[in-house]
Amino acid sequence: MKGTYFLGNQAFETRELPGHDLAADEVLLRVAACGVCGTDVHIYHGDKGSAEVDPPVVLGHELAGVVEAVGSGVEKLAVGDHVAIDPNIYCGECHYCRNGKKQLCTKLFAIGVNRDGGFADHCYAPQAQCYKLKKEIPLAYGAMAEPLACCIHGIDRAGIRVGDTVCVIGGGAIGLLMVQLAKLSGASQVILSEPVALRREIGLSVGADWAIDPIHESLSDRIQELLGVDGADVVIECVGNPIATAQAFEVTKRGTTVLLFSVPKAGSTHPLSLEDVYQKELTIVGSIINPDTHQRAVDLINSGRIQLEPLITHRFPVEQVKEAILAQMGSESIKVIVGRE
Repeated sequence: MKGTYFLGNQAFETRELPGHDLAADEVLLRVAACGVCGTDVHIYHGDKGSAEVDPPVVLGHELAGVVEAVGSGVEKLAVGDHVAIDPNIYCGECHYCRNGKKQLCTKLFAIGVNRDGGFADHCYAPQAQCYKLKKEIPLAYGAMAEPLACCIHGIDRAGIRVGDTVCVIGGGAIGLLMVQLAKLSGASQVILSEPVALRREIGLSVGADWAIDPIHESLSDRIQELLGVDGADVVIECVGNPIATAQAFEVTKRGTTVLLFSVPKAGSTHPLSLEDVYQKELTIVGSIINPDTHQRAVDLINSGRIQLEPLITHRFPVEQVKEAILAQMGSESIKVIVGRE
């Protein structure tokens, strides 16, 4: 069994994975596919993930695979089952866990962040973190369950109503999932803002009504032209830089909800017009990870109602994790997958 360890300082090393006897509630998973996330990119550059990273560790928290062995107390899974993993493990005891906000857990522990994860041939996981996939579903789709679950939480936070207009800023994997979820939530019209032509094309193919290049067009002018008003009902920012955040606020109208979904670079700030917040009665919300939404994500994947194949643009073997992370950072990629299948 091999795994590629993050050593810190942008360095990786492929090693033999240490094995251990399964705990009663644990399964051994043969990893088929693991997605590269923006969080992995942040960790690569020295920032923290959803929790503190202590190298050496096998990263990779968007994973799916096949159960190869089960602990003595595992009752809901069997060898051969296909599963997607929810990487986030909560303490259940802190103030936030006890008040129904476990995504804010102060002792959050995550597979692929501070416990060995999916950039490997095998991974150990508690039974409680495993969600069954239909066996006819490609396992690479299962690796998309975690980001999809996070997006579902964001959509819940955005409060899209049937008939609302939605503008999604950014056409990476997250933005293209948000486009689809907005439509499934009843949005009447979805506008995607994305400078890369390939991403705009895929955005239109998965449900966006319009895809606008904000480099060569004025997004606010185009929204006025398309919608007949000076903004969208809901704006979802999926890029994570101050330019995209500024763009999100530029296309608000009275009563808009702005979801700042992306993971920003540490220390990023945005000057906010308090007069606009007051005069427009803006609602500004954040969103972090996926509390109680992983099952919904897997159900959606199993139903076939979400398009994932167009989003997967690159695949790398386990030995090329650094190359995979560098590819994920490029504009020509949408979702990069690491794995043997």
